[in-house]
Amino acid sequence: MPFLLSNAPILPEAPRFEPEEGAEVQFLGTVRGTEDGQTITGIDYSAYLPMAEKTLATLLEKGLAQHGPHRVFIQHRLGFVAALEPSLLLRVHTKHSAAAFEICQWYLKEIKTTVPIWKKPVWAP
Repeated sequence: MPFLLSNAPILPEAPRFEPEEGAEVQFLGTVRGTEDGQTITGIDYSAYLPMAEKTLATLLEKGLAQHGPHRVFIQHRLGFVAALEPSLLLRVHTKHSAAAFEICQWYLKEIKTTVPIWKKPVWAP
């Protein structure tokens, strides 16, 4: 499956290329230790899974239609994610590096603006 929404941690993984691929761009979004200038211990992420999964599937179709052949994997954590831990992973494989960067940036923008995943900061005591 090209996407995963779960409580599972994001773990490092060595790139795996297909014969026609020459580039992988990986983006890790990490929970900052502050939100709106205040210290937090982490963020509690929630989603309405049926809607979020449908939106991601549609997003993947749109990405292929707009950007041509590429492979993508998206993992977004749900539940509590501590500060300084990754909450979002994007991996984009393409033939050329410039396209991989552009497509990765496009997916990041789309995920942040269209996928129904909500965040609630957990404030430090």
